[in-house]
Formats: sequence, C-alpha cells, structure tokens
Amino acid sequence: MKTKAVRLYGADDIRLEEFELPAITGDELLVKIVSDSACMSSYKITSQGAAHRRAPKDIAENPIILGHELCGEIIEVGANVDAKYHVGQKFTLQPAMRGTYAAAGYSFRFLGGNSQYAIVPKCYLEQGCVLPYEGEGYFAGSLAEPLSCVIGAVHANYHTRQGEYVHDMGIVRGGKMAVLAGCGPMGLALIDYITNCETRPGLLVVTDIDRARLDFAAMALSVSKAAQNGVQLVYVDAASSDATAKMMEISGGTGYNDIFVFAPVSALLEQADALLAHDGCLNFFAGPSDTAFSAGLNFYNVHYNATHVVGTSGGNTDDMLEALEMCAAGKLNPALLLTHIGGLDAVIDTVKQLPQLPGAKKLIYNHISMPLTAIADFAEKGKTDPLFAALAEICARHSGFWSVEAEKYLLENAPKA
Repeated sequence: MKTKAVRLYGADDIRLEEFELPAITGDELLVKIVSDSACMSSYKITSQGAAHRRAPKDIAENPIILGHELCGEIIEVGANVDAKYHVGQKFTLQPAMRGTYAAAGYSFRFLGGNSQYAIVPKCYLEQGCVLPYEGEGYFAGSLAEPLSCVIGAVHANYHTRQGEYVHDMGIVRGGKMAVLAGCGPMGLALIDYITNCETRPGLLVVTDIDRARLDFAAMALSVSKAAQNGVQLVYVDAASSDATAKMMEISGGTGYNDIFVFAPVSALLEQADALLAHDGCLNFFAGPSDTAFSAGLNFYNVHYNATHVVGTSGGNTDDMLEALEMCAAGKLNPALLLTHIGGLDAVIDTVKQLPQLPGAKKLIYNHISMPLTAIADFAEKGKTDPLFAALAEICARHSGFWSVEAEKYLLENAPKA
C-alpha cells in the first residue's frame, strides 16, 4: 500500500514523499500512525545525517522515516505474531531496543512516526516494545515515550552508602533536587512526574533563563499543586548573575542530592557540579550534538564528597509502561506538555526550526494538512477560520490545554493530508 512520510536522506535533506510499502511478512505488523510528537532528537539526526550514531550509513540510497514518539492503530497482523496483537488495537512503541542503537525514527526504511502507515518489524515484537494502549485519544500515547525518558533518568540516579559497595538506585526520597534549564518540554515532563510519583523529593528547584518558559511552567505545574504532594517547588530565574548563590541559599547551604541538567551547556554542568551535596548525583540528561563536548568536573569532590555523574538516552519498556499507567490513572497530564499542533505537511519546517520554536511539545497528526500552530493562537486564527474557532472553544473548556475532545474534532474536520 502507499503511504506519505517524511524521510531523511542525509544532513538537512528531509523530504515529504509518497511511496509504496512492501507487503508484511508473517512476523510483522502493518500499522496506521495517527500522531507523533516532534523531538529534539529528530532535529539532531536531521542535522547530522549519516554521521548520527543511530543512522545507517546508506541513508542517501535507503532513507529512513523520521519520528519516534508515535501512537496509532494496528491494521494487519502477520500470521506468526503473538495473539495479544489484533486488528483495530491501539498501540504505542518503545523505540529504544536492548542491545542495539537501531531505533524507529532513526534507522528503519519503513518505520517512523512521521508516516501515515508503517511496518513494525520482528525485532520490536520479539523485545516486547509494541505496547497496547487502552487510553482515550492518541496524543497521550505519543507523549508516553518522552515521559518514559525522564522516568528512566530518575530511575538511573544512584546514591552510595559509606563503607559499603552498594548503590541505592533512584533519587533521594524527601531529599533536595534541582533541575537546571528545566522549563523546556522534557523538563516539564520531569516536573510533572517527580511531583506525582511515589519517590518524591522534599525540595524541587527548577531554573531557566527564559522568563516566558518559567512563567508557562509555573502556570502549568503550579507550586500549590506540588505542595499538595509534599514537594516544595521553587522556580528560579537563572539569568541573574547570583543564581548559583541563590540556589545554594535555597538548599540551606547543603547543596542538592540530585541534579538534572537539561541543556548541553558546559557552564550549566559546572554549576551543577558546584551545587552537589555529599553523595550528590548529577544526571546529564541533554544529549549533545558535539562529540567533543566537555565540561569541568571537581574531582576533589568526586573523591572526598562521593559525588558522581550519570546519563541516560531514552527510557526502557518498563519506564514507558509506568508512564502509560500513570497517564491512565490521571497522575500525569501529558496535555501540559503540548503547545503546538500541526499536520504532516508541517513536519519538515518544524523539525528544522525546533531549537528556535517557542513553547513545549509540538504534536503532528499524520493524516491531516495543517501548519504548525500554537494552541494559544487558535482564537486569533479562529476569527477567519472556523476550524480554529471551534478548537479554541474546546481548548478553553479544558483550561487552555489540548484534550481528547479537541483531538477528535481536529481529526474529523481538518483537511486531509
């Protein structure tokens, strides 16, 4: 069957094309992909092309489909596939498989989130990475993957016991935690998770140098709501020259047990290193594009204060299941992360401009045609376009956020791609 998809041929060479998918084998699934959330990782592979670690070297001849934060529906099941998968079933995908850098959105000719239809190969089914999704709508399924990345990062932190060769995994319960450059989409995901999960800090300090992003974060994830779960949430404008001293003062002079850095900036990593408490764990979440990226680290503190550094790339299947379960239980609200909506024809410009685009997550619906549009701009566009007028009214009923109701209306009424 034919599909339209956004494919990568090399560095900055991405094209929206229609092409034929081969027939599936008995070990594969044919799927309809309804939604995909744009990720900075897609920007990175777009800028690097075949030099990217996850990309095949022959993408100029065998292009890959972009996008890995996807959600859709199974439309054909191979004869040898486990009976738990069936036609009409909604699903999402854990793109990071064990033992390989190959992943959907980076490595496959016929599988990626920015495609109307795709083929899920045997390797994903063998590793249990195709996850049935029982929730309403599709956007929460697309956002489960980025949520799993922050959940995995939290689980990857560790702390030691003096005199024992034991690592206690996870953040310090009731401890002091900081998130630097934390008001981007992934930072918002972390704040939402960490204030609602079982193991929560007592103090959570979030910094950013962008006043608009700080204000949005404080509105979407309020100090008062965090306090209801026993977390003292503090937002700090890090543009001031005394931000490090202010953060140390907020910690009571002890520093922080757990620090997450959400931008690949040397100065941020060095600030985090300076703010670590005894046995503090620095989690470098932001993956740099520069293979020579480095920052200073105080090795005196590594030796005498037992400070340490970890990093993760993606979450695992258990992390994604945790995200889906928390969303279904109403403990996480993925709509908080969404600020822009667009159609398949908006993908190329969105991915290329992602670092400069304001707001948080950008969600693409593959079967409609629509320019990437901020939810906050729906009302203004609605003055001349009835589609946006209706969407603005629906979002207003949901405190200005995206919703299953808005998604359903869009899919039924927007121009088809």
